[in-house]
Amino acid sequence: MASAVQQNVENWKAKLDKVLHEKNGFTDLLEKVEQKTGVRRLYLAIGLFAVVVLYLMVGYGAQFLCNFIGFIYPAYTSFKAVESTNKDDDTVWLIYWVVYSFFALLEFFTDIFLFWIPFYWLLKCIFLVWCMAPTSYNGSQIIYYRFIRPFILRYEKKIDSAVDRASEAAREAGEVAKDMANDAAADALKKQYLDNSAKTD
Repeated sequence: MASAVQQNVENWKAKLDKVLHEKNGFTDLLEKVEQKTGVRRLYLAIGLFAVVVLYLMVGYGAQFLCNFIGFIYPAYTSFKAVESTNKDDDTVWLIYWVVYSFFALLEFFTDIFLFWIPFYWLLKCIFLVWCMAPTSYNGSQIIYYRFIRPFILRYEKKIDSAVDRASEAAREAGEVAKDMANDAAADALKKQYLDNSAKTD
């Protein structure tokens, strides 16, 4: 049993070490720190991960760090997806943002209860990382296809109708506001003209 666990840990470390040797900005930074300190980048990454986890558990500003992690990498990869010719990655990141938005809306209405959940920001961060993970069991794909998509498809006509009515109401309100602004401007000009005429007399 112990040897099997040790073998799993070694396999996990080997996979992580392989990922940490791929070329990107983060691994380049790790390489520089590794050269200056003499500490393997695997241990640097594990140490950074431990610091982030501890900070999310008890740190001041854990909410900011959690939301930063859930936003910055997906935003950057969404930008790269939009700029690429492959449109499959666009769909992947659009699904992530749909789930992220749905979760943010849900979180807004349940915020008063979430305050009481211990280590909430750590749990939320784990959830967001699961949603953006490039794996077959990606959280955003699972949540979208099992819950959000069936719900929206069921009420799609009602949602479209409500959006159309809201758009029409906004357009009409804009026209009324424009007419009111034109009337107010005309009245102001008329008043100014009358005031100037009275002064010259």
